Amino acid sequence: MPEQKTFVAAEIGLHARAAAVFVRAVTETGLPVTIRKHDGPPVDARSLLEVMTEDFEQGCEVFLAVAPDALSGDQTLRRAQAALLALSAVLEGTQAH
Repeated sequence: MPEQKTFVAAEIGLHARAAAVFVRAVTETGLPVTIRKHDGPPVDARSLLEVMTEDFEQGCEVFLAVAPDALSGDQTLRRAQAALLALSAVLEGTQAH
C-alpha cells in the first residue's frame, strides 16, 4: 500500500478552509485516500467531516495512504504515488491553492 509521511503546515491545522482545500484535492485524485496521525486510526480523506473531527493541528505528522484494493497494475501504483506526493505538497503548503 503506497503511503506518504508528511506534516500539516496550515496555521490553524486542518480546520475549515485548509481542510476543505485538502479534501477537494483528495477528491480530485479519484483515489480512496486515508489520512492518520502516527498513533491514530486512518480516516477517509475524502470526508470533510472525518478530516476536521480528527484535529490535525499545525506541525502534526500525518500519513497518507491509498487503499491497496484500489491498485491494479504498475500504472495505477505510479498514479497513486504521484497523488500522494501532490497531496503532501498541499498539506505542507508548497502547492498553490
